[in-house]
Amino acid sequence: MKMYELEELEKATNRFDKTRIIGGGGHGHVYKGILSDQRVVAIKIPNISNQVELAQFINEVFILSQTNHRNVVKLFGCCLQTQVPLLVFEFISGGTLSDHLLAGEGVSPLSFQDRLRIATEVAKELSYLHTEASITIFHRDIKSSNVLLDERNTARLADFGASRSVSFEQTSVATAVQGTFGYLDPEYHQTGRLTVKSDVYSFGVILAELLTGQLAIPRQENNVVRYLVMDFLVALKENSLFKVIDPLVLDEGSQEAVKRIARLAETCLKLSGNDRPTMREVEDELEAVRCKKAKADDTMVSVNSGRSSVGGGAASSETSRRIRTGQYRSERRFPYDDGIDLGNPGITSRLVSTSSSEASGRSSTT
Repeated sequence: MKMYELEELEKATNRFDKTRIIGGGGHGHVYKGILSDQRVVAIKIPNISNQVELAQFINEVFILSQTNHRNVVKLFGCCLQTQVPLLVFEFISGGTLSDHLLAGEGVSPLSFQDRLRIATEVAKELSYLHTEASITIFHRDIKSSNVLLDERNTARLADFGASRSVSFEQTSVATAVQGTFGYLDPEYHQTGRLTVKSDVYSFGVILAELLTGQLAIPRQENNVVRYLVMDFLVALKENSLFKVIDPLVLDEGSQEAVKRIARLAETCLKLSGNDRPTMREVEDELEAVRCKKAKADDTMVSVNSGRSSVGGGAASSETSRRIRTGQYRSERRFPYDDGIDLGNPGITSRLVSTSSSEASGRSSTT
């Protein structure tokens, strides 16, 4: 890991000009910089005002020094010549997964194929952290805004400040509960014990986001507060899955593939961590879906190659055109209106109740 001079980083960011800020929040700011060798980097200035934040900074440096995976954002080095140490990361140009799901200005929606590949890449990375890195790592803050996409929409997992590492023989660690509401494992929230299955739950939330095109952060619609996980699980239970799926996903993905991924998400969102799959099992299932889709696509190409088509062939051609031209926007709304008060202390129990609905019978996704 390289030790950078402050002068070089100041020059790279035009003395940390505000126009160079590309991200940030409660944990600090991230600046885009261009080094003297013309490498584009992301420079993180963390907020360190107490011992807890200092410990998180040291923890992130330690965790990233123990990882070596193509789907983890790379830490190039740091600078210790300032009161607050600076971290220098590779620059990922495509924004975050949440940016693409929101499909804001200048960002095209992700195709079903891209969503499936991104899910598989994140699953591979989490499987690596849990079982293949030099130490077992619990990420602890898996969410779509911590998944960065490059110019080819290849996924990079970022923000390891809240992560925890344990020895291989350990299966859990007691910690103060930390994470992002909407992605937080209810079992971890109740017990304070962090396990690899806590990451599995959060990944299940990302799967639900990829299928629905909605973010897990609570939102308000018509004076009603919506919760993605609850709406998604209720849709599965009431056999109305396709009412909450992003139309783009329905247009480009087969019903079988969508149902299979939805069932996988449902399993990841189980109340008990013991009932959730491992990330290796999740990875294998997603790879199987991708493999089957690839074979189906090859068959379709073979059939279409023997035909003369004037209208364009594939059923999703119009959707693809709208994606390329930036005209695609999802106007889908969840069909339920039983809103929940954000201040209601019973929210966790409601989520738990919905997640554990399969205890009385397996949910159907027809």
